[in-house]
Amino acid sequence: MRSDNVGPVDSDELRIQIPAGGWVAGTVRKPVDESPRAVVVIHPATAVPERLYTAFAEFLATHGYAAVTYDYRGTGRSGSPRDHRGLRMRDWMSDDVPAVAAWARPRFGDVPQLAVGHSIGGHALALGHGSRGLAGFVTVASHAGVTATIPDRRERARVGLILRVLGPAAARVLGYVPGRRMGLGEDMPAAAMLEWSRWSRLPGYFFDDPTMDATADAARVTGDVLAIGLTDDPWATPAQIEAITDHLTAARVERRTWSPAEGGVERIGHTGFFRRGLRDTFWLQLLAWLDARAEAAPAQQDGNVSLRPRKPRR
Repeated sequence: MRSDNVGPVDSDELRIQIPAGGWVAGTVRKPVDESPRAVVVIHPATAVPERLYTAFAEFLATHGYAAVTYDYRGTGRSGSPRDHRGLRMRDWMSDDVPAVAAWARPRFGDVPQLAVGHSIGGHALALGHGSRGLAGFVTVASHAGVTATIPDRRERARVGLILRVLGPAAARVLGYVPGRRMGLGEDMPAAAMLEWSRWSRLPGYFFDDPTMDATADAARVTGDVLAIGLTDDPWATPAQIEAITDHLTAARVERRTWSPAEGGVERIGHTGFFRRGLRDTFWLQLLAWLDARAEAAPAQQDGNVSLRPRKPRR
């Protein structure tokens, strides 16, 4: 099955107020000629701009979904990192992610809610942030980002230099981190870098942070989870992905590890899953997983739970 010959997409800009303060900018894409059959919120990776997810969101919309993308506060279109210098990574997870999920929940009527989390976006979902009421969620390249576990020696040294020396120094001097110059992606707030730097040195990542309650939070997550890894990802090795999913003790977790060759491309890496080259391979497999959860999701009707009628695949 190919993803060609599908319907047109409508696109609207959005601005979502965060209860903890500030706002995030984003985009919602949905099918033009029909009501969405379900909603998918795409929670981004650290320092990755919203535009990376455009093609994937359009793909979902052409297959009947409303797809929401956005930038975390202090990144991309959601404000200057200097103006948000005190924002930590945990604030993105515990404030931004659930706020966007809450915005999406009532917008399209009584339809199933799903989510895809990339890297830290998947961390948030795995800790129960933004996962309330979901029919299922997918994590992509979401791993415990411990620098010492990076297999390649040169890459380990490069990341270690950024996370332990250059990034923290820039954060303290400038009040933000020039991620574009450092090859990290988007510029980011100082406090986010300092927290990332600290977590990257802990053997269990944020599970070893005594100021977090990550183990208990993850253990409370239920439902269906698909955790995707890529064989050429230099950071998210199978062991480090499982360092997250192993804490999802009450969820039904399915693990898939895909190679570039299986996807018909030369490389994927940590961010390449959301590029158009995988539209007719891995995206279709992910779509099938989402479809199955959307079709089986219970619908709330007059306070009673009933099974939503199955919709035929187009």
